[in-house]
Amino acid sequence: MWKCERVIGADLDVEEVLGVYRASTLAERRPVDDVERFTRMLAGANLVVVARTEDGRLIGIARSITDGAYSTYLGDLAVDVAHQGQGVGRELIRVTREEVPEAKLVLLAAPAAVDYYPHVGFTRHESAWTLNRLK
Repeated sequence: MWKCERVIGADLDVEEVLGVYRASTLAERRPVDDVERFTRMLAGANLVVVARTEDGRLIGIARSITDGAYSTYLGDLAVDVAHQGQGVGRELIRVTREEVPEAKLVLLAAPAAVDYYPHVGFTRHESAWTLNRLK
């Protein structure tokens, strides 16, 4: 079994988190080879929820940025593929929403996850826009 809880991103072991990203396939779209940048990503998220097995092994993470009142951007939802299909992602989302119940949850889905999000209650939004980073 496993449980989810809110944590402080900067307090996490970055190598342990990188292991989950790699085991979830999210590493394909995140800077996992740039540990300094990835460390800043964890520290900069003000709402982080993790899933751990009973023996303490990290199996999932939801990394978000929120104002706590109107919007929460769920930047990353990563679950070790060995634990996918067991409700871990759904529980990470539920705990994230409970932490900021007044805020709308917004995310950009990875291409492989496009079909997952409607399954857990998300609605497609046709007017999202992005600008790539400068460097």
